[in-house]
Amino acid sequence: MEKSVVILNEMGLHAIPTVLFVKNASQFESKIFVQFNGKSSNAKSVIGLMSLEVKKGDEIKILADGEDAPEAISKLTELVKLKFGE
Repeated sequence: MEKSVVILNEMGLHAIPTVLFVKNASQFESKIFVQFNGKSSNAKSVIGLMSLEVKKGDEIKILADGEDAPEAISKLTELVKLKFGE
């Protein structure tokens, strides 16, 4: 399962949003990855996600594989749409 979403918060995936993303992704059993600009990272890795260098306006693809994949995609997409609470 996968879903594309545009990063809306001003600073992109800097430290605080990345930690929130990883914290939320880690609640799920599914394997979850984020793809951006030809690179892929484990969504449960802060360093991996920050290495993608995602900025405001960039489109990422969230991929999940497992029993709770639909819930994972839904929750992570909503987190991005809410600008990580910023």
